[in-house]
Amino acid sequence: MQALGVMMLGITKTISVARSVEDCFLYLSDVRKLIEWDPAVSATRKDSLGPVAKGSYFTVRVAIGVLSLRFRYIITEHTSSRRIVIAGRSMFLNVNDTIELSEADGHTAISYHAEFHFKFGLGRLLPGLAEALDRQCQLAIDSLEIALTRLADEATLSPRNAKADAKTLSALRSFTRHGYVTGRRVWAPMSERMEGRHVVLTGANSGIGLAAAIDLASAGASLTLIVRDEAKAAHTAETIKEATGRTDIRFEFADLSLLKDTDTLIDRLLAKGEAIDVLINNAGALFNEHTMTSEGLEKSYALLLLSPWRLSERLLPLLQNHDTTARIINVVSGGMYAERLNLKRLNMTSDGYRGARAYAQCKRALSIMTEIWAERWREHNIVVNAMHPGWSDTPGVQKSLPLFRRLTRLVLRSHAEGADTVVWMAQANQAALSTGKLFLDREPRSTYLLGNNVESDDDRKALEPRLQHDFESTLAAPPS
Repeated sequence: MQALGVMMLGITKTISVARSVEDCFLYLSDVRKLIEWDPAVSATRKDSLGPVAKGSYFTVRVAIGVLSLRFRYIITEHTSSRRIVIAGRSMFLNVNDTIELSEADGHTAISYHAEFHFKFGLGRLLPGLAEALDRQCQLAIDSLEIALTRLADEATLSPRNAKADAKTLSALRSFTRHGYVTGRRVWAPMSERMEGRHVVLTGANSGIGLAAAIDLASAGASLTLIVRDEAKAAHTAETIKEATGRTDIRFEFADLSLLKDTDTLIDRLLAKGEAIDVLINNAGALFNEHTMTSEGLEKSYALLLLSPWRLSERLLPLLQNHDTTARIINVVSGGMYAERLNLKRLNMTSDGYRGARAYAQCKRALSIMTEIWAERWREHNIVVNAMHPGWSDTPGVQKSLPLFRRLTRLVLRSHAEGADTVVWMAQANQAALSTGKLFLDREPRSTYLLGNNVESDDDRKALEPRLQHDFESTLAAPPS
């Protein structure tokens, strides 16, 4: 270690972990992952397009001693599975990080060397900075070892959110970006890769679905994305390519508000016979005007409930009895907290129709089906969970809830923040430990806010027979 007076400080730390060198290299290359394992990092963002590679650049907020500094990091060397060099620049100091990796006997040795170059004589002005930085680097490397090796316990409701859920206003506040930012501080790292795992994702061309597709593509997943037409597929493919460099994304076309389209899609997937590791039922929209499909169903009911119900039921042969746990993820909404399941409000008529109520009823019903499926399919090595993304600034909110957006715009989550729990539920080993639960910000939350709007036993028992009847009746009806 050089003397502080010469304005440069070098620190080297090493660890050995029982992970492949490829996994370690990919995790360490993505500077955004610093927030998971470096306690000094409070925010990260990738600013460049394309896959993580030489020339990729990032913005990172780091605490250095008593200072909180905004760094611009750029990858200056990126030698696959061997060496990463990252240069960081800030107002008061520059940092050069060199990470070297080697693999032997099923372990990967990681050597991390940091050089701190202080500006304006800062090193001389802060006595004890060298020792503080050495401790900080040791904490970071210890946390990296945990991120790469330790299996997290099943996710539980934190005391903070248990307290928040006891009051309506504090519970609603957790739906905003505040809930995401505060939750992120205590999340377990997610260093798992998804190569060899097949994900089927509906509603992938915009908003939360597109954000999830980008992150899952970055993690190496094999993706089949369900969109309505070739134009949407082309736009989605180009967006994912720009963000990740991936050009091997597969698409299936279907209008999921049409039950015959949904069944035809399922027939195609079954005929291909490719096992599905993760099914994400995300497609959705809020229709302010009462709209009937060409099959004679209210559009919310068809798209938000009957379609994911049919996909989950009929794709079971491709999901069940894998060597690893398969997952079904149902994207619901905090709006369902305002509604008790009422079978008379499914497939609503135009008389007294309210788009938000129709939307909430369908999401409430899907959350109930999540619990039913979780119990039924546990023996098939399938976990079934629901999530709600909080209040996110999605195209649906912008189009269908303009007043709500005007009132909450400053606290709405980004698409990526809304999608985070979807990605975690698909990717993290920790998420496979739970079934039949509703998640927000990687924590299980109550399905009923303050215990209100619990459905009757009769309605709960009658829900699935109602869905079965309506689907079969619609398919059997002659074309309109």
